[in-house]
Amino acid sequence: MSENAGLLSNLRVLDISSYIAAPAAAMILGDFGADVIKIEPPGSGDPYRVFQNSPGNPASDIAYGWQMDNRNKRSLALDLAGGAGRTAFKRMVGLADVVIVNMPLKSRAKLSLTYEDLKCLNPRLIYASLTAYGEQGPEADRSGFDHTALWARTGMMDTVRPAPESPPSRSALGMGDHASGMTLFGAIMMALYRREITGEGSSVQTNLMANGLWCNAVQVQAMLCGAEYAYRPAREQADNALHNLYKTSDDRWFHLVVIPEEKRWPVLLQVIDREDLSTDTRFDTVAKRHANASDLVKVLDEVFLCQTMQHWQAKLDAAGIPLGVVQRLRDIPEDRQMNESDALTPLHGLEGQTDRTVNSPIWVAEMPKRPAQRAPEHGEHSEDILEEFGFSQDEINGLLQDGAVQSIKKREQGIS
Repeated sequence: MSENAGLLSNLRVLDISSYIAAPAAAMILGDFGADVIKIEPPGSGDPYRVFQNSPGNPASDIAYGWQMDNRNKRSLALDLAGGAGRTAFKRMVGLADVVIVNMPLKSRAKLSLTYEDLKCLNPRLIYASLTAYGEQGPEADRSGFDHTALWARTGMMDTVRPAPESPPSRSALGMGDHASGMTLFGAIMMALYRREITGEGSSVQTNLMANGLWCNAVQVQAMLCGAEYAYRPAREQADNALHNLYKTSDDRWFHLVVIPEEKRWPVLLQVIDREDLSTDTRFDTVAKRHANASDLVKVLDEVFLCQTMQHWQAKLDAAGIPLGVVQRLRDIPEDRQMNESDALTPLHGLEGQTDRTVNSPIWVAEMPKRPAQRAPEHGEHSEDILEEFGFSQDEINGLLQDGAVQSIKKREQGIS
């Protein structure tokens, strides 16, 4: 492996998944150098290509979701529902390292794309499966999305409501999908490690519901131990005024965390120039501050509303008191820490449209990631990929004529 080839440059990955979570796992493999081949049906391809046009999503001429989760991949437009396309795919499986799939279990069985169908073609194959609710149980065949299987089903929508009387809080697009994609990536890497030891492939799986339970595990475990969950009170009636949200004079919010409280309470009073509160009988012990939290919230509300976010961030940072600025999405592109830490990273190939993307949150010392390249056009690499997998030009032409394969090259040449 050459110095700049990438840690996973010896891997061939066939990504036959759609939308977000499973493709995100494939994207991370691509970030580290794997040759990731995105296999989409001819015609319109993965519906995620136009997901930005769906109601409620930020409108844009750029397919931002597609660019995010399918960078550093190549596209093969191949019909897995047809006999010729499926036969071609199975031939490719024999030369692949990983297949990533998230289609419903019944569809896999119908198309002969289960692990049992494919492992006989390649004993070293890693079959990475993502489902909504798991692969056993009465709902194994049920379809689902991030919002339904991960957020709603696992109690998170109910848990994070801002006050007991508030309706459940809706999640934003893809929030749980990317966490689930990271889980699938980790499972793939474990299977590859096992293959190094045993020489054998295997099937790995995760599901949205299990990832939602994992995200909400502390509250779920409390319930499993018989501790009934108490809805969080509204901000104004917080149980702990020193672990709460506050607003500044320039209409910004931050989350204050004064921990350990005994040590940092006197420091906070110095920062806000309210040392008189140290002798206020409502607040002179930890127990009293908690018992009178609503009163303390009112006091701190008045204090923090007198100055800007910049003022309070500088003062609290200097005093070593943790706070989290409630960042607005519009602030993120210019966030210096995000840019200089490589959490936001350059995206190449979309000059004039965008110059950055969100990096995968893993770095390996002395193993630089592949520079992020734009996501592929539909069928952009079809012919090149098939040729690399040993298909002759006559075979490729036959697949094109049959409609089993679609190629951007042929479209550009005006050839059907």
